[in-house]
Order: sequence, then structure tokens, then C-alpha cells
Amino acid sequence: MRTLAEHLASWGGRPLLCVFDRPKTIALQWRKNGEVTEWNPVFAYATLELGVGVELCWPYRAQEKGSVENLVGFVKSSFFKVRRFHDEEDLRQQLEQWHGEVNQERRCRATGVIPAVRLAEEAPRLRALKVPPEELALRIPVYVGLTGTVVHDGHAYSMPPEAISMPGTLYLYADRVRIVAGRYEAMHPRKFASQEGSSLAEHRAALVAAVSGKRGKRYLKRQQLLELGEPAMRYLTEIVHRRPRHWFEEVDRLHRILQSHGAGVLRRAMEEGLKQQIFGAIYVERSLQAELSFSQGVQ
Repeated sequence: MRTLAEHLASWGGRPLLCVFDRPKTIALQWRKNGEVTEWNPVFAYATLELGVGVELCWPYRAQEKGSVENLVGFVKSSFFKVRRFHDEEDLRQQLEQWHGEVNQERRCRATGVIPAVRLAEEAPRLRALKVPPEELALRIPVYVGLTGTVVHDGHAYSMPPEAISMPGTLYLYADRVRIVAGRYEAMHPRKFASQEGSSLAEHRAALVAAVSGKRGKRYLKRQQLLELGEPAMRYLTEIVHRRPRHWFEEVDRLHRILQSHGAGVLRRAMEEGLKQQIFGAIYVERSLQAELSFSQGVQ
């Protein structure tokens, strides 16, 4: 859907109708007469947001989408099969040149008109997109788990502890995530790396404050540190084994660093500590002081 929005924006607007095939990403169920009885909810919401009219090919009739299949064959036979590429950059350069030829110079065999000329003729009929591509959000139903997080595509995003166990909606943008559950709302940068998540400092603090008892708070702080990923797991494991009677003090100090400097800074410090085999909150604090002093000196 995001690619479709960018494609239409590059045209300068949307046509009256866009024609689609019937994969599960578009239509989930339909009757024998072709009438769709259940749309993919993400697709349906996005087309309404963009203001795009939808027309589907008739099921099991390949000839209805012959123009699409012919275009695929044309790209294969006219570009890929008749050229050689040294590397990806060479492919991109040749593709850009070929795009200029087939879109700006060569007449289309089907219409007898240069595609760029035809697009200019059709442009006045196009209507502006209701939502620009960068503001298009796919709407996905979610649930706030017992740890105060919403998990989407393997990535956990924090929410206020008051929203625990509430149903909500995740608005998925190209570069960010907005989550709404009742009167609670959170905005996060969208994560792509495997098992990476986003936890806001105010959510961590509120969750710790909501837990009663020192023991419970410390175990929750440790859990929040472990959510930083494998480096944190290895680093804290070493601390617990080396200081079995004082690991909770280390967790308190490391958690304060997490709250003050953020997940990325603390994760890098732990990774460096693992390389040098130096373990403890005091090492992390010193490395942060050195990093901050260096940054201020550069400025």
C-alpha cells in the first residue's frame, strides 16, 4: 500500500479506479459471482485513506490482467535478458537510461503514443491523494500486554502501565509507530532490526513505580535492562555471577543510566564492556563520562 501511494504520488495524483488481482492482501473471501464479501482490513482502510477506487479482476480469468502480465514480460525481454550488469550500481544506471528511452522517447506499441506524452494528457484527470505517502498509516488492531508493551512484527513498543490489558490500534507509518489504547497514546520510532524494540523512559519509570516492594521493583528493572537485547543479557549474566550478593545494586545504577541516557547509549557501553571483559555499572558510568567529554571537546 505504501508503494502504491508513492507510485500514484509520482504520477501526480490518483485515477478514478485502480485495478487489482485477488491475493489475500486485498480480498479474503468472495462469492461465485465475484462480489467480495470480506476485504483485507488493512487494504480497505488504506484505500479509503488515499481515496482510491478499487476494481478487481474477475477470479480465475487470467486474460483480464493480460496487460499487466505483458508488461512483466516486456521488462524481462527488453531489459534483463538482453543486457549484462557488472554490479548493482551498473544495473541501476542502465535501468535509469532504459526508463528514459521507453518512457520519454519510444512510442508505445499498444497506443502509438510516447508514455510521457500520454501521462501529460491524462494528468488533468488525476485527483490529489487525500493523504500524502509519508503520512499514510496502516491501521492494525493490537492489545497491550501484561508487560505494558504492544508487539508488532516481532518488535515491542512500550505503553503506559495504565493501558495494560486494553485493546488498541497501532498506526504504522513508514518511519514511526503511533499506538492508541483508550485515552492513552504513545509515539515510537519504527523498528526494523530483528528483535529490536522501543521503550520510552516515562513508561519504564511509571511501570517501576506501579510495582510494590523493593524486590519486585528490582526484578522489573532487570527485566527492562534485559529488553535491550543479547549484549544486555550477557553483560548482566556476568554481573550476577561475579557479584551474587550485590547484583541488585548494579541493576539500580544501570537502570538509572538507561533512564538518563537512553537504550542506545547503554547498549553500546555494554557491548564495549563485553569486548574488554570489564563488568560493572562503575565502568559504564566512566565510559559515558569519557564519551560525553569527547563530544563536548569536538563541539
